[in-house]
Amino acid sequence: MISNQILQSTIDGLKGITRIDLCIIDTEGKVLAATFQDTDSYVTAALAFVESPADSQVFLGCQFFKVFDEHQLEYILLAKGDSEDVYMIGKIASFQIQNLLVAYKERFDKDNFVKNLLLDNLLLVDIYNRAKKLHIDTEARRVVFIVETNREKDGNELERVRALLGGKPRDFITAVDEKNIIVVKEVMDNEGHEELNKTAEVILGLFRSNDDLEIHIAYGTVVNEIKEVSRSYKEARMALDVGKIFFEERQVIAYSTLGIGRLIYQLPIPLCKMFIKEIFDGKSPDEFDEETLTTINKFFENSLNVSETSRQLYIHRNTLVYRLDKLQKSTGLDLRVFEDAITFKIALMVVKYMKYMESLDY
Repeated sequence: MISNQILQSTIDGLKGITRIDLCIIDTEGKVLAATFQDTDSYVTAALAFVESPADSQVFLGCQFFKVFDEHQLEYILLAKGDSEDVYMIGKIASFQIQNLLVAYKERFDKDNFVKNLLLDNLLLVDIYNRAKKLHIDTEARRVVFIVETNREKDGNELERVRALLGGKPRDFITAVDEKNIIVVKEVMDNEGHEELNKTAEVILGLFRSNDDLEIHIAYGTVVNEIKEVSRSYKEARMALDVGKIFFEERQVIAYSTLGIGRLIYQLPIPLCKMFIKEIFDGKSPDEFDEETLTTINKFFENSLNVSETSRQLYIHRNTLVYRLDKLQKSTGLDLRVFEDAITFKIALMVVKYMKYMESLDY
């Protein structure tokens, strides 16, 4: 349950204070952590000690101790040194590791609860009963962040996020698949979109030093009850997908900023194909040449302002008008008319969505 890295760090710290060497062996004879060499010579004795009724004994110049987790034997601890206090220090070390077991077991239970909560695997009555047993506030304001990378995460990345945000015991950092880290964060009454974006940027900063790592962070809306946490998680998942389709340049995306992209993402593909066929008579708006597409996108960026668009494209106003007239003849849509412009903009987004969904099929 406790990682070997944590065990090693613990006994290294104890040795630094007490000058007593320590070693931890599991009940199958595997050395998990040690501060001295030649630990293999103690494995046979440790396995014999597992079978003995004693809780501690001296053998081969070492003090042997049993470490239990709720009456279940978990580890054998060895303490070795010249000091007369070896026994007392060994008992303290055993007590410290036993407390670690309790703490990590509680964290494991909470982690398991949060995972099932996110995935909607719990009945409503179970949510409140288990939350009460685990001392988790059921009415705190919370929001779910998803941190997605382009490669399978390792334990270090998860622990780094935990170290960054885990100082608050009411926040939860977990994972439900190979590439995503989930942060269920409690937010104060005065915290809003700006503060949530700052949190996302702080998490993003953890990974910026890794040039070959692509990272996207999405978050849902703030919910007021624990039963609604799964909704915030689903919103964050949608924001992650919609962000990849319509907001490729953004590394951080909020569900509340998805706009019309959120609606398009929920359209069935056959309906999208029908819409494109009706509007463009079987053609696709992304089949226009690069010059036309650049003109269209820049025209939208400048809120259909002809003068500003021609200035930014370094072309004469009449040239831009000519291009828009040409587009109107081929599509029947005049982008200078608001209703036609909306239709064309939606069509571009629909085509982008369809291409993204097709790429997932391959």
